[in-house]
Amino acid sequence: MVEVQSWTTRRGSNPRFEPSNDQVLDIPVTPTAEIRQQQYASLISPTFLTAAIIASWYFSNIGVLLLNKYLLSFYGYRYPIFLTMLHMLSCAAYSLFAIKWLEIVPFQQIHSRRQFFKILALSIIFCFSVVCGNTSLRYLPVSFNQAIGATTPFFTAIFAFVITCKKESAEVYLALVPVVLGIVLASNSEPLFHLFGFLMCIGSTAGRALKSVVQGLLLTSEGEKLHSMNLLLYMAPMAAMILLPFTLYIEGNVLAVTLEKGRGDGFMVFLLIANATVAYLVNLTNFLVTKHTSALTLQVLGNAKAAVAAVVSVLIFRNPVTVMGMMGFAITIMGVVLYSEAKKRSKATAH
Repeated sequence: MVEVQSWTTRRGSNPRFEPSNDQVLDIPVTPTAEIRQQQYASLISPTFLTAAIIASWYFSNIGVLLLNKYLLSFYGYRYPIFLTMLHMLSCAAYSLFAIKWLEIVPFQQIHSRRQFFKILALSIIFCFSVVCGNTSLRYLPVSFNQAIGATTPFFTAIFAFVITCKKESAEVYLALVPVVLGIVLASNSEPLFHLFGFLMCIGSTAGRALKSVVQGLLLTSEGEKLHSMNLLLYMAPMAAMILLPFTLYIEGNVLAVTLEKGRGDGFMVFLLIANATVAYLVNLTNFLVTKHTSALTLQVLGNAKAAVAAVVSVLIFRNPVTVMGMMGFAITIMGVVLYSEAKKRSKATAH
């Protein structure tokens, strides 16, 4: 039986549909961001998706290193602090877009003044690490930079013991010996060794290790835990504000110089925008690799990334290398792999 629909017309107005009292409009529920992501992911093979994410992680990590090196050493843009500040502003803007509009992860708020100051402390360490890393690229080749960066587990073990009094097994500490030995060999035979650049790179590596230890120490309670992307959303603008007075004092009127150079050189503007964008993609792909694989896989990929970045750097920038330097780098990477395996066994024994 077909329900009769009535139409009434008023003078000077359009016809209006008057539904019957028992008619119900069925409006579909708008799918959430998580459901939409699952629908899109179902259209792509999981293996292909994981492979694409890992490839993006490699390209972004190696890309930001090469772009930083090209800008700071070969292109003549000698403002590492200002460049780091651009990275932080880019991370803040892209994180806001990814969380608020794309809803990649749920938005989390800062709940207390204490939590705010903890994030501020992490931002200071983060600033120190990134500025030291970018500065070191002015003086050292990427290959040697990555060799030093591979010693992060050594500094992590030291800071974990000093700050939290956490002791590792003898096997874990023994695995750190080749990590340090390899860097000693590589440093002694590096043709482009620069003491200040070496100290800056050591500072950057130590800063990364300190941040990981302090982050685990400060944001451990359930009420203070933040997702890595939300943490970046808060840390990035804080870091930019911290870096602003330093770049103005140390690097002078860098903003005016950059704008003036940008008017006459559009390629430099493109490089800066691309560099800042890739710097955010490093953080985004770190999260995606961990989500689609595991934290251990990310650590293994990081070990391989150092070697790949070193080879790509040598092929692109043609910096000289020695057999002893290559052996030192290989020993360091081997030590990092042994350290990862020893940590894994140690955790399995503890559980």
